[in-house]
Amino acid sequence: LATGPWDERLFEAVNKSHTLPEVFKVLRSRIVYPIDGRPVPKTILVTSAVPREGKTFVTANLGVSLAQGLDQHALLVDCDLRRPALGRMFGMSDGLGLAEYLRDNVGLENTISRTAVEKLSILRSGKPPVNPAELLVSSRMSALVEELSSRYEDRLIIFDSPPFQMAAESIVLAGKVDAVILVVRQGGAGKPQIQKLVERLGAERILGVVFNAYSSN
Repeated sequence: LATGPWDERLFEAVNKSHTLPEVFKVLRSRIVYPIDGRPVPKTILVTSAVPREGKTFVTANLGVSLAQGLDQHALLVDCDLRRPALGRMFGMSDGLGLAEYLRDNVGLENTISRTAVEKLSILRSGKPPVNPAELLVSSRMSALVEELSSRYEDRLIIFDSPPFQMAAESIVLAGKVDAVILVVRQGGAGKPQIQKLVERLGAERILGVVFNAYSSN
C-alpha cells in the first residue's frame, strides 16, 4: 500500500472538489457504456501531443473514478519511462516497475502495487532506463498488454503514455491498445499539432478528448 501523501492536486480533486469527480464519472460512463455500440475497451492509452497537458493527472483521476464504480477494477500503468510521475501522484516512492519487468524479466507480482483506493492498482515505471523506446516497442511489451487485458474480466487497464512530441514510440504503443484518450490543455498544444496527432492515430481509435484546465468567463 502507498504510505506517503498524495499529490496535492490529486487529493484536492478527489476529496474536496465538487465538480471534478462528476466530470470523471461522465468520462467513466463513456468508457463503460459506449454510445456507438462498440465493445467496452479493456486497454486505454492516455496521451497528449506535447508535455505538460495534464495527462498523468487525468490518468490518475480516471483510475480513481473507475475503481469507485460498482463493477470495475482499474490498473494504471506508467509508460512514461523518461519522466515518470504516476506513482508519486499516489504517494508512492520509486521501486520496481515496468522498466524492470521489460528489461530484467521481473515478475508482475513484484511490480504491481495496491493504492489506498480499493480496486485500484498501479504498475509504476521503475528506474528510468537508457533505452525507453526499445523497451516500449518490444515484443515483451506487446505480450504484457495482452496478458493484462485477458487476465481479469472486470479490470480496465489505463496506460499513461509519453507525449507524442517527446517519444516516437508512443505511436507504436497506441497501436497495441483498444482505444486512446487525448488530453488537450487550454493554451497548450496548437491546432496543427493536435490535427497531426489525430491523423497519425486514426480518428476512429480516439475514444474521446479531455479538454483540460479550461477557464470560463
